[in-house]
Amino acid sequence: MITKDQTMGEILNMEKGDEYAGVLMGCGMHCVGCPSSIMETLEEACSVHGINCDDVLAELNKV
Repeated sequence: MITKDQTMGEILNMEKGDEYAGVLMGCGMHCVGCPSSIMETLEEACSVHGINCDDVLAELNKV
């Protein structure tokens, strides 16, 4: 289960990282390849992009 406190790097390095990247990009977070985003938590990255973190989290945890 993914949480808001995990970094983007942790999420993308998980077994389903490629699928998670697709979900993130589909939610408007096209920064998945950006080196600085890797250290941000999911919550921080969503905040920067003005995206509802709870919605993104729900989509990620469906994978």
